[in-house]
Amino acid sequence: MKKVGIIGASGYTGGELLRLLSGHPGIEVAWATSRTYAGRGASEAFPYLDGFTDVVFEEPSLETVPAGVEAVLVALPHTEAMGAVPALLEKGIKVVDLSADFRLDDAGVYAEWYGSGHTAPELLTEGTYGLTEWHREGIASSRLVANPGCYPTAALLALLPLVKRGLVEEGQIVIDAKSGVSGAGRKQKRNTLYTEANEGLTPYLAGRHRHIPEIRQELGKAAGREVGLTFTPHLVPLARGLLETVYVGLRAGAGLAEVEEAYRGDYGDEQFVRVARAGSLPSVQDVAGSNLCRIGFTDDPQGGRVIVVSVIDNLIKGASGQALQNLNLMLGFPEATGLEAPGLFP
Repeated sequence: MKKVGIIGASGYTGGELLRLLSGHPGIEVAWATSRTYAGRGASEAFPYLDGFTDVVFEEPSLETVPAGVEAVLVALPHTEAMGAVPALLEKGIKVVDLSADFRLDDAGVYAEWYGSGHTAPELLTEGTYGLTEWHREGIASSRLVANPGCYPTAALLALLPLVKRGLVEEGQIVIDAKSGVSGAGRKQKRNTLYTEANEGLTPYLAGRHRHIPEIRQELGKAAGREVGLTFTPHLVPLARGLLETVYVGLRAGAGLAEVEEAYRGDYGDEQFVRVARAGSLPSVQDVAGSNLCRIGFTDDPQGGRVIVVSVIDNLIKGASGQALQNLNLMLGFPEATGLEAPGLFP
């Protein structure tokens, strides 16, 4: 059994990591931290884990990492993770970071969007961006993987096959994104209270969301140039689930046949990315509780565009499930280990 740790294990992503790893045949959670639940069993924070894990949370001190821990999943808030990651790497421990602290290549861009100078800029170009389907080789050989955000995961899986083939007209990408309330984390906030979020649908940070530079960075690498886009997220009254409707202006001469060929070419053999037939669009119910991304597309005959719908469970493929995909590769397990269960419906 490989021993791993989780820092910040009592949030939603930490709970999903514990749940997924409780059924993993080759990994033992040997260390987990939580400021709120230190000294208490994981089942106190997550009653559904009672009988499935005997983990007891500890205070988040790196001095207490047990001997033999080979990798740590860091589930700390943005701007906090960069304080822990270098110390873990110095101990020879591999890291999957679920925060945004190592996703961006440029420390200046990070400071602009996250309002904090980066304390470990030398690691920004070392870490591998953990969009598993696109960076497997680098992930498997890396000691630091930056797990993508939930919005970027759905957007990039939808757009990368089209952008890398030059099918997208410059400046013709609009992303209309909607996420369940768990995407905001477990801490109490007014906009995520039941009475504030229920029966509502609220846009926020239109054109100014922190995930924009992450999406643009990865699309730019695929295109070989800067890629402009418009991104507007919305909060919807779901516990989990994320749906993005992406409007893409196609270059002259391109149509649905080229779009379908791009998706089949890149994802035809992928276990966790499923592409529907042209004209069939997925729903968040199709992926809840699973590590799947489902992609559907259709044309817009009025405007020479293709409409792409990409859906994921924001807590699994958008966070903890993708982190486990990456961890499996880093530790030498088959990528899908612990992730092969289907989703939940209804």
